[in-house]
Amino acid sequence: MRTHTVMASPVGDLTLVAEDAALRGLYMTDQRHRPPRESFGVRDDADPVFREAVRQLTAYFAGELTVFDLPLRLVGTDFQRRVWAALCDIPYGETVSYGALAERLGSPGASRAVGLANGRNPIGIIVPCHRVVGAGGGLTGYGGGLDRKRRLLDFEKAPSGGFAAQALF
Repeated sequence: MRTHTVMASPVGDLTLVAEDAALRGLYMTDQRHRPPRESFGVRDDADPVFREAVRQLTAYFAGELTVFDLPLRLVGTDFQRRVWAALCDIPYGETVSYGALAERLGSPGASRAVGLANGRNPIGIIVPCHRVVGAGGGLTGYGGGLDRKRRLLDFEKAPSGGFAAQALF
């Protein structure tokens, strides 16, 4: 059974979706490729998956957590799941280009395909697609919007940690 909850965050409301005791989705307001609301299932704020996800996301936004440890259910093609797994290997506070990520996957000519898979990441922030940048280090494409991507990257590089108290959106 699929369920969802919504949590406030410094980058706007986040909709968390769970299925089979694992997190299946994390979607931002106005996110590109956000599934329709009716696909999220019933709202269940008490689901243990959500309690732990909210705890870890709160710690992340406070600058106290750099690696998430949650059960994930990433649904996509084999290639997409390989890309999403590689995203989880990008260290906190660092970035990698689409081309470099394609090389890490053993497909050096597949930077565009990596970009497309990155854009379809169903569990933003936790599966850190915001850490992928253009070849010259510039910000390119982000399902949550470039302002959010910039804010997340700046936050992860800031030595003090923690978002400012006010929300971005």
